[in-house]
Amino acid sequence: MDMVIDLASKKAAVIFTKSSCFMCHSIKALFYDLGASPAVHELDQLTNGKEMECALQRLGCNPSVPAVFIGGKYIGSAKDIISLHVDGSLKEKLIEAKAIWF
Repeated sequence: MDMVIDLASKKAAVIFTKSSCFMCHSIKALFYDLGASPAVHELDQLTNGKEMECALQRLGCNPSVPAVFIGGKYIGSAKDIISLHVDGSLKEKLIEAKAIWF
């Protein structure tokens, strides 16, 4: 669990994903469209990916991917991120964390 927390706090925006997950792809695309360059950790391509996925679940990430962290804090899964984007607060969170500048 410490590894996940450490990775989540290394950049302003961090997304834990799986390469086969279409919602993960959509969330990454949304971040890129907003001008963010998140650290992306593809769990299905990492040797310790299963271990990291279990750690994410223990942290309360359900479903485990995509798991989005902004400013080192768990923000949510795809539905949470889309809701934040629709109400305009996702961009604000990214600006506050210095993941994007305006």
